[in-house]
Amino acid sequence: MSRFAFLKAVLGPIMRLMFRPRVEGAEHIPGDGPVILAGNHLTFIDSMIMPLFCDRQVFFIGKDEYVTGKGLKGRLMAWFFTGCGMIPVDRDGGRGGVAALMTGRRVLEEGKVFSIYPEGTRSPDGRLYRGRTGIARLALMTGAPVVPFAIIGTDKVQPGGAGFPRPARVTVRFGEAMEFSRYEGMDRDRYVLRAVTDSVMAEVMRLSGQEYVDMYATKAKEAA
Repeated sequence: MSRFAFLKAVLGPIMRLMFRPRVEGAEHIPGDGPVILAGNHLTFIDSMIMPLFCDRQVFFIGKDEYVTGKGLKGRLMAWFFTGCGMIPVDRDGGRGGVAALMTGRRVLEEGKVFSIYPEGTRSPDGRLYRGRTGIARLALMTGAPVVPFAIIGTDKVQPGGAGFPRPARVTVRFGEAMEFSRYEGMDRDRYVLRAVTDSVMAEVMRLSGQEYVDMYATKAKEAA
């Protein structure tokens, strides 16, 4: 049994009891081949909840600090997070975005499922912010379909992204797969990248019901 299967078997029932999840549209995720899952990001626990309720293992980028801790606690955290599908990447500095993009490309070229939050960071106030175009580059470079998703309620489970999760109902909603083969070879055209990203974010907004803000979330946090 893989670590992911073990964690899913152990944590799945606990999370179902705590969060009474509603999972809608999971049939839109193809049963095989590369897939990009693109959705909103409300709090830290999003990356723990959504993968546990997918039939296929989901891989995603995480800060390398989650797996570099010392001692028994550090080793347990590394075992847990990588078992959940997290791929550690140093996202600080100018090359962090490139490293994340190349990691996603490798996962997809292996025919796996890669999850990404186009906002680039957690929403500071529960609204949906402008998507960064890495999602579009990844889709156009690999030809993988994009399945938009929305997580609803995790901001009640873990307000502010800190502290132990509290019981509350969570909904994970997947939309129909989107494909962008008509833009093949145009992964360096900034107008195409913006159009593809905006179309994905429009679907995420429809699924989540969030208010949309045409500003990057990082800018909103800096201005706060």
